[in-house]
Amino acid sequence: MQKTVVLNVVGLTKSLIGKNTPFLSKWSEQAQQASIKPVVPAVTCTAQSTYLTGKWPEEHGIVANGWYFRDEDEVKLWRQSNKLVQAPKVWDVARKANPEFTVANMGWWYNMNTSANYTLTPRPQYLADGRKLPDCYTQPADLRDKLQAKLGTFPLFNYWGPKTSIKSSKWIADASKITDELYNPTLTLIYLPHLDYNLQRLGPSDPRIAKDLQEIDAVVGDLITFYEAKGAQVMLLSEYGISDVNQPVHLNRVLRHHGYIQVRTERGTELLDTAMSKAFAVADHQVAHVYIRDKSKIADVKALLQQQDGVAEVLVGDERNKYNLAHERCGELVVLAKPNAWFTYYFWLDDSKAPDYARMVDIHKKPGYDPVEMFIDPKIKFPVPLVVGKLLKKKLGFRTLMNIIPLDATLIKGSHGHLPADKNEWPLLLTKYKKDLPSELQATDVFQLILEHLQVSVPQAKALEQV
Repeated sequence: MQKTVVLNVVGLTKSLIGKNTPFLSKWSEQAQQASIKPVVPAVTCTAQSTYLTGKWPEEHGIVANGWYFRDEDEVKLWRQSNKLVQAPKVWDVARKANPEFTVANMGWWYNMNTSANYTLTPRPQYLADGRKLPDCYTQPADLRDKLQAKLGTFPLFNYWGPKTSIKSSKWIADASKITDELYNPTLTLIYLPHLDYNLQRLGPSDPRIAKDLQEIDAVVGDLITFYEAKGAQVMLLSEYGISDVNQPVHLNRVLRHHGYIQVRTERGTELLDTAMSKAFAVADHQVAHVYIRDKSKIADVKALLQQQDGVAEVLVGDERNKYNLAHERCGELVVLAKPNAWFTYYFWLDDSKAPDYARMVDIHKKPGYDPVEMFIDPKIKFPVPLVVGKLLKKKLGFRTLMNIIPLDATLIKGSHGHLPADKNEWPLLLTKYKKDLPSELQATDVFQLILEHLQVSVPQAKALEQV
């Protein structure tokens, strides 16, 4: 088999490669380039699962970064078990072709309870006293200790939150090189999320993105140089492109105004009661799943949401097959935003009654995705002393809320999830692989291309999928 590396440079598009990416500009001149028609929703978990299985969401079941678990009456985002993906992965097929095949999954999602040989995924320690400590999970377990002994603790707070920076992508990149030296896997999947942060904070049109492009270009250049020196075939791709946005849409507030949302009041704050709500939306960037308890109300809710400014499409039943998305995990309705809009999870009508987690980085308690977690509230006059003081209290064992996140969704200037009309905002794939590529790929084509890079033949792969 041919040693292969797939670099997932999140948010990279054709329009972003240029003077601020000198290495990539030169490398791409020697490579083939294709646009990838993004899967819908064009979000991390769905895109990655489509690439790694060659199946659409209606088959692999990853309909978003999270969904409503009906059997538990809970919204859960950013789960980590690979068992949630309901289709064989590319490494399962490759291993059947050659039992000596090994794979290292360095940061791609659903990276626990997996059949991959070597894994790395962010995994904080949640202590009994309320503290959250940076850490990661690896397989084998001692890989975690080897990596952190050389690189320091995984920089969790640079991976997500107001402190996001190149440090987290650089750590994953360096960890990937160490893992390669230790185990020499046949296939390595590397997740580099750096561009995702400021492309959402600032928008792709902001000139300050130049610095982020220069930073990720240096990391990518180091990785490609390292792996090509080892004779590896390198494939570089992205999951989605990010578009400029200027309109947050509060679907849950619309539903609440019309009597569909039920809340519980605890300690003067409101919590979304999904089990008792007639309808609610799980917002995920520019796509939302709307779950409706009383099926007789589906048509009414669809008509209501179609009227909202910023909503492009509301799909019900078989209409969801337009995007190969009709899976039991979907909402009764799937709502897509217009290109300049995105969906918040906000369900409260008065900020003084917002739940405590709303002003915190808390990706597991919020019933929807919240990109505003990348900001410190601009109303806080002296944020650094405030944060230092709160951290000191935590270290001393006192319970305190890190309630520094604003509730102003207009701060967000970039988003993704829909199918952009401008193909320059589509994700892309670059490779020096000798086979001619079409100018445009389906997201499901990536699976087969990885196998071809590994030199697993097309007929062999199809036969092995059935085994």
